[in-house]
Amino acid sequence: MAVGDTGQVIPSIADAPKVRTLNSPVIKESTDMYQPVIFMHSKHANVMKDCTICHHRHPRNKGDVYGEPVTMDKMRDKKTMPKNCSLCHDRSFDPKRLNVPGLKGAYHQLCMDCHRESEQAPHVRGSVIYSAMARGPGVHPLETRAPTDCLACHAKKVPDHRELVKLEGEVDAVTVTKNCLSCHELEGKAILKTAHWNWQGSSPYTVGHEKRVDLGKRDKTINNFCINLNGNWARCTSCHIGYGWEDQNFDFSDMTRIDCLVCHDTTGKYKKSPAGAGYPKEGVDLKKVAQNVGRPSRNTCGGNCHFRGGGGDAVKHGDMDSALKKPSKFHDVHMGVTDGGLGFNCQQCHKTRNHMIAGRSVSVAPVEGDLSCQTCHTDRPHLGIGMLDFHLNRHTRHVDCQTCHIPIYARGKPTKVYWDWSTAGKDIKGGKDKYGMPTYKKKKGSFKWKKDAKPSYAWYNGTVKRYILGDRINEKGVTELARPVGDKNDQASRIYPFKLHRGKQISDATYKYLIAPQLWKGYWKHWDWDKASRDGMKFAGLPYSGNYEFVDTIMYWGLTHTVMPKENALSCAQCHPSLNKAPYCGSCHQEKPGVDFKALSTEGIDFRVLAKKGMDVGQLEGKTDYIDFKALGYKGDPIEVGGRFGKLLFGKDKIAKTKEP
Repeated sequence: MAVGDTGQVIPSIADAPKVRTLNSPVIKESTDMYQPVIFMHSKHANVMKDCTICHHRHPRNKGDVYGEPVTMDKMRDKKTMPKNCSLCHDRSFDPKRLNVPGLKGAYHQLCMDCHRESEQAPHVRGSVIYSAMARGPGVHPLETRAPTDCLACHAKKVPDHRELVKLEGEVDAVTVTKNCLSCHELEGKAILKTAHWNWQGSSPYTVGHEKRVDLGKRDKTINNFCINLNGNWARCTSCHIGYGWEDQNFDFSDMTRIDCLVCHDTTGKYKKSPAGAGYPKEGVDLKKVAQNVGRPSRNTCGGNCHFRGGGGDAVKHGDMDSALKKPSKFHDVHMGVTDGGLGFNCQQCHKTRNHMIAGRSVSVAPVEGDLSCQTCHTDRPHLGIGMLDFHLNRHTRHVDCQTCHIPIYARGKPTKVYWDWSTAGKDIKGGKDKYGMPTYKKKKGSFKWKKDAKPSYAWYNGTVKRYILGDRINEKGVTELARPVGDKNDQASRIYPFKLHRGKQISDATYKYLIAPQLWKGYWKHWDWDKASRDGMKFAGLPYSGNYEFVDTIMYWGLTHTVMPKENALSCAQCHPSLNKAPYCGSCHQEKPGVDFKALSTEGIDFRVLAKKGMDVGQLEGKTDYIDFKALGYKGDPIEVGGRFGKLLFGKDKIAKTKEP
C-alpha cells in the first residue's frame, strides 16, 4: 500500500513491485528453451497508470480461479491489491478450461497484444527531456513503444557444447575459432562490424565529429593513462577480443582471429597473455573452455576486461571493479546478489543485437546503442504520492538519477585520479598511500588514488568534446581530453556525476599537440623520451619536432554503476543549505498534521554511519553544500535564488507560478 505524507493508506501504482522474474514452474512445464524474463513491473505500472489492464479479474471467494472483472476504483474501495496471474492461469494447458490460456499463453497474449498496439500508435505522455545518456540534446516525447521480437525479452539458453565441439588433441586458439565458425559464421560476420572488434565506430555524440566512423582507441583518440595504442599494440591488444594484433597490419576482416572464448567462457580458467597481442596464456585448456561456453557474465565482461581497464583493478573506472562480481545490495542495488539485490547481469541493461552492445561512455567515442535509467524507470521514477516524491520527480528534468543515487564512488577498490608521466624513469623507491596503493613506479611515474570519494558535478546534455590526436593543446591551461558538454541554460542538460582523472603527459613543445609515445619495447626499454616520441609519432603518422614538454590534462569519467539503495541517496538538505534550518520545507509549504519537514529534508545517506563501518567518508559528515551550485552557474542555492527556467518566490501567501522550480 502507498502511504501519503499524513500516513493514510491508499492503493496506488506505488504498490507495484519494482522487478519480477517470470520463471514459474508452470511456464517451464512443456518446454524450457529460454532464460527467465526480468519483468520491469513498476515501469509498466508507471506508464499504464492502471493495474487492471493486466490484472483484469479478481477472485470472488477462495478457490475461485475465474473471478470477476475488476477496476482500480473497486480495489481502492475494498483496499485490496491485484492478484498474481498464476492464481487463474495456474497450468500450462487445461483441456477443461479451453477459454483460459495457460500462464505462458496469458503472458504472451497480454504482452504481445499491448506491445503490437504500441508499435502502431505509440502512447505519448507529454513532452519530456530525455536523459542525456539516452538521447543527447533536444526535447522528445516519452513514447511507450514496446518491443515485439522474442529476444528483446528472452535470452536463449546456450546448449551443452561438450558434444558439439569436435576438437582432437592439443589445439591452438585459431583452431578453436574455426570450430566455432563452422556453426556460427553469421555471428562471426556480425562481430567484424562491432566497436569491440574494430576499436572504432560511429561517434554521433562527439562534438564536431558526429558523422565520423573512424574514432576510437584504435589510433585517433588519446587518454591520460597509457596514452595511445600506436606502437604499443602487443601490450594494449591483450584486451582485444581477437588474436594476433601485433602491429598496424592486423587484418580486421579475418574471422578466424576472433576470440570467442574471452566472452563466452564459463569455467573461469580462460586468461589472455598480458603482452601476447590477445593470445591466451600458455597452459589454458582451450578444448575444455570451448566445450563449456555460455552467455557472457560479470566474470567475462568485467573480470576479463572492464573491471581492469588501465592495467589494474578499478584503475580507470570509478564505478567498476572486481567487487561487482558478487556485490551486496548496498554496493550495487541492481547487480547485488545478497541482501535483496536484483542480481542483474551486464546484458540486462547493455542489450545486445548482432553482437553490438548498447551503452556509451564519456571516455570512449564509439556508440552502438543508447540506454539510461529512464529506459526502465521512466521520467517519473518516484511512484509514491507524498510531497517528497512530487519534488523528486520534478528534479529529474534537471538532475540525473546518478547524481543522487551514486553519492560516492570507488566504494569497492581505490581508483586512480592522477598520473604524472614526467616523473617516470627515475630510480627512486616508491611508497604506498593510506589505501596500500603505489604512489610511484619507474615505468609510469607518480600516482594518486581515491576511495569512497565525492563525485565532481557538471552539466551534461549527452554530447562530448573530445581531444583527437593532432589537436592543439590548451596553451593557457589544462587540456581537456574528454569533457561533457552542457550548460545551465540548455534544457537538454542535467547535473551529472563524474570522476575526474588528471594527468601530466608528454607533448610536442613546438607543434603544440600531444605525443603518442612508444612505451612497449620503447621507453620502458631504453628510458629515452625523445626516442620514444620520435618512434611513436612515426607510427601515429604525425611529425615530431624533436622538442617535448609535459602538460596538464584532464578526463571526465561518467559514474553509472554502483547505484546505492534509495535509503542511501543524497538528502535534500545535503545539497540545499537552505533546508538545514527552520522552517525547512515550510518556506513554501504550509504545515500539515503528521508531516515532519525536518525529517523529510534530511532523509537520505548518513555518512556518520558509513564512517563507523570503516568507509573513508569522514570529510563528508555534516556536509550541506554537496553540490557547488555557483560552479554550475547559479547565484546560490536554487531554492533561494530561483531555478534555471524560472523563479520561486518564498512565503506561504505568495507562491509564484514558474516554468521549472
